[in-house]
Amino acid sequence: MGPALLWLLGAGIVASIHGQPFPSLEKSPKVPPAPQDQLSEPTPAHHSVTPAITSFALHLYKQLAAEATGNICFSPVGVSAALALLSLGAQADTTTRILEGLGFNLTETPQADIYRGFRSLLSTLGQPSPKLELKVGTSLFLSQQLKPRQSFLDAARELYGALAFAANFSDAAGRRMEAFVRKRTYGRVAGIPGLLHDDTLLVLLNYVFFKAKWKHPFSRPHPQKPPLRVSTMHQQEMHRFLYDPELACTVLQLDFSGHARALLVLPDPGKMGQLEAALRPETLTKWGQSLVPSLLDLHLPRFSISGMYNLGDVLTHIFNLEADLSGIEGQLNQTILRMSHKAVLDMTERGTDAGVASSLLSQPWALNNAPLALSAISSAPLVHFNRPFLVFLWEMTTQSLLFLGKVANPTAG
Repeated sequence: MGPALLWLLGAGIVASIHGQPFPSLEKSPKVPPAPQDQLSEPTPAHHSVTPAITSFALHLYKQLAAEATGNICFSPVGVSAALALLSLGAQADTTTRILEGLGFNLTETPQADIYRGFRSLLSTLGQPSPKLELKVGTSLFLSQQLKPRQSFLDAARELYGALAFAANFSDAAGRRMEAFVRKRTYGRVAGIPGLLHDDTLLVLLNYVFFKAKWKHPFSRPHPQKPPLRVSTMHQQEMHRFLYDPELACTVLQLDFSGHARALLVLPDPGKMGQLEAALRPETLTKWGQSLVPSLLDLHLPRFSISGMYNLGDVLTHIFNLEADLSGIEGQLNQTILRMSHKAVLDMTERGTDAGVASSLLSQPWALNNAPLALSAISSAPLVHFNRPFLVFLWEMTTQSLLFLGKVANPTAG
């Protein structure tokens, strides 16, 4: 048998490409008890994971910003969910390394609570909404030569809604998967990062797709004179807004129709590095508590940004050691993890849409809080996003950070 490959791809594929589903035989001992109806819960279970996702996102952003000179775009929920699902099939130290690498303190938050939290998060994000198009999903495709552990299959199904299917991997299968990636992300992500091989053993596919209209739409954009060629959107509306003199930045909240919002952060000229270094969950919390309604004369570029990264080179605290994934299948007891991630985010006068795709490859080892002092402005100030700024895209029911990016070149695509 050739090299054994394990792919985990966060990239919108339905569970019907090839093969038959593995039968469900038993309940996994790793699955926590089913949560009660959230209406009767004092605290929804997803509250145990969303703060860690935010903290992990800011840590990852700083690492990407240290290397990138242009746009940055990734999905914290997409990366975190893929790695958390991988931890279901890991053993001992590998499980601990993955979950602690995602920012969880396993003494304060037991492993079962983390898995229960992700189940609540993904289930809530997947609830239909007439004003917000947000789709999440997961499928597992395993080589027909594998005999996956039933406990892992049951845990993946119970916690992530992931169904497992036997597959015969080939170039044709890869093309079909790429077609489904485009379909489930409505063309936002073309193809999948990474390549399938004939000796691929497992593919895990999940997707995050977001589309929403602004609560207050912008006027049609006006193209600027060359060489800028940036279309600028304009409106005069009431928005929650602040100026943070400590970090020398303007913070603006834009609401969507539905339970989502964007937070745009515009540093003063030459202050982007200072802002990025100071990004912490506490900073976001203070901003959120200090924003005040203001009538703004807002000018915002219409932009399309994307990012594609080899996260295995960035998240070395997770990926630089041998992993034991024998909880999925015994042959995967010594593996090296690699991960790629691709995200796309478009913002126009009508709204925002975004898609994400991730790939996580495993090969056998033998193969190698005080309040801010903020400036309040009573008139309608001019807020012109005409230099690099940050974008946070939130789903508000779960307080989860779906996308995080930096707009350095609005036309880079």
